[in-house]
Amino acid sequence: MNATPSSPLRVAIIGAGQVADKVHAAYYRTRDDLQMVAVCDSSEAQAQQFAGRYGIPLACTDVQAMLATARPDVVSVCSPNRFHYEHVMQALAAGCHVMCEKPPAMTVEEADTMRRAARHAGRVLAYDFHHRFALDALLLREQVQAGVLGEVYVTIARALRRCGVPGWGVFTSKTLSGGGPLIDIGIHMLDAAMYVLGFPAVRRVSAHSFQRIGNRKSSGQFGVWDPTTFSVEDAVFATIEFRNGGILRLDTSFALNIPQQSIMNVEFCGERAGATLFPAHVYQDEDGKLVTLCAREAADDNRHLRSMEHTST
Repeated sequence: MNATPSSPLRVAIIGAGQVADKVHAAYYRTRDDLQMVAVCDSSEAQAQQFAGRYGIPLACTDVQAMLATARPDVVSVCSPNRFHYEHVMQALAAGCHVMCEKPPAMTVEEADTMRRAARHAGRVLAYDFHHRFALDALLLREQVQAGVLGEVYVTIARALRRCGVPGWGVFTSKTLSGGGPLIDIGIHMLDAAMYVLGFPAVRRVSAHSFQRIGNRKSSGQFGVWDPTTFSVEDAVFATIEFRNGGILRLDTSFALNIPQQSIMNVEFCGERAGATLFPAHVYQDEDGKLVTLCAREAADDNRHLRSMEHTST
């Protein structure tokens, strides 16, 4: 996705919500070699307001019409999860590179079809799994590959909120989102963990899903929601067994009675040493004392920037 100063790549955005505003458009406006030319949203008013904030010449409600009129080179898909497959496939068919928000799609079959379509079209299709682009993840991946931890046989990934049900968007609708915390925040820590481990082959997955709080309460740290229409899970606890004998535990929740307001981290337990992801910290025990092998002072908070930058270069 390279452009010259005289001919910047034309960018269109599908979905004018928070992530499109705070991440995608915010990044594109920093690039002289990228030009935002269109935005599309099911709400005409929201599309117009978004276009006004960023000086985008075309705002519309029809994706196909936007693609035909604006003829973008790059499309950011920031629509609700249910529409990722449809919008990605439309953008690829129009010859565009695509940056899609996670999750890729509602089903494995849709995601695989998208992958094959991008390969057939010779276009880049990327997803905003931004935590893997944190310097912390890069450091720990190098440490694992170098054998510093030895064989990592237990990994614990946690994306937990005490009462963090999103009070905006469609996060509580299974029809539109496909799921709750697992597909929204748990997927981030799972992807980061798998990236650090080098994506080991999976043998078996087992999980327990619960809906015990979100359908009873109606407010939390991220606003209010309607418990009568809360159709997603509010907690999932899963175990992934790898073919190499190791396991990965994934705990994730929108609402769970824990003391911490939020936990977003991964721990790696190896034969020689252990590690924590955010901030990256590699350690081992010597005669009952914790010894630090390497560590970052603070977690890298430029993950979204690095993710967008990696895709756009």
